[in-house]
Amino acid sequence: MGPAELIQATAIARQYYLQGMAKTEIADAHGISRYKVARILDACLTEGIVKIEINPSALVDTELSEQLRAHYGLRHAVVVSGPFPDIGELREALGRAAADLLAEKVNEDDVLGVSWGRTLDTMAQHVRGLPACQIVQMTGIAGAVQASSVDLVRKLTSVTRGGHFPIYAPLVVSDPETATALRRQSSIQAAVSRWKTITIAAVAVGSWDATGSQLFPILSAKDRRELSGLDVVSEMCSILFNADGEPLTSPLTPRTMAIPYRDLARIPEVIAIAGGVAKTAAIRSVLRGHAITSLVTDSEVASGLLARDAPADSSDRLGSRRDAP
Repeated sequence: MGPAELIQATAIARQYYLQGMAKTEIADAHGISRYKVARILDACLTEGIVKIEINPSALVDTELSEQLRAHYGLRHAVVVSGPFPDIGELREALGRAAADLLAEKVNEDDVLGVSWGRTLDTMAQHVRGLPACQIVQMTGIAGAVQASSVDLVRKLTSVTRGGHFPIYAPLVVSDPETATALRRQSSIQAAVSRWKTITIAAVAVGSWDATGSQLFPILSAKDRRELSGLDVVSEMCSILFNADGEPLTSPLTPRTMAIPYRDLARIPEVIAIAGGVAKTAAIRSVLRGHAITSLVTDSEVASGLLARDAPADSSDRLGSRRDAP
């Protein structure tokens, strides 16, 4: 490209990429055809006169996110970039990303269901701009009320100013009869009756151990012994899953104050927010079982998930949520 051609090409590139002029306008200004303008623009890219850079948010690894989404046939995958020096910073990054995804996806007509977890609690602190949708608690209380799903619902409602339906009851009770009686109480029934209406859910994924689960630490030694033969790998909304993501029926199920699997499986959009290498197997479990439709996680977990599993058949991933066992 000679000097005259270089000067003309540079001017055309500036007009097209920086000033937003149409190719026909540029052609008229230079007395050439729009087809020649297109050829000159192509030459600018080929010869390096114009360089196009994609500069995404430093928070989200967009390439890894798309690989993970396609690999598991998910609706959305958001992978936050690492590394993170400690678990607190990881939860902060996951919470911010999840809050942004909810703000993008939740509409006023939606019914938002939430479970509880420390990362979900962080998410609630970053949520801004949610419409006045209904918010329904999907699990009872594990731990103190001020750090539970009830408090999570309160925080989200302070942003949305919409209807809210908490569950003031323990996550696990002593016997099935107590669970049945609690579900009949009017305030709890108001939430339970809306589980089938939830259109989008934000849930935590727990690994089956004392540090990665909200359910495991509150169980008695007897409960844990009874569950030891089930090969539990993960829990989500107190539902137990094996390594293949199959929901497990256990003696605990009738005693839990939480959404049953059959209702969770009906929800059109289930967004799991979970990260940390220790939870990789648990996250893989719910992915294999089609229990979630979207995932917010970190780059270490995403890399591990991509390295281990064969690609999913994305043609039916979102339409193959399982029936309850």
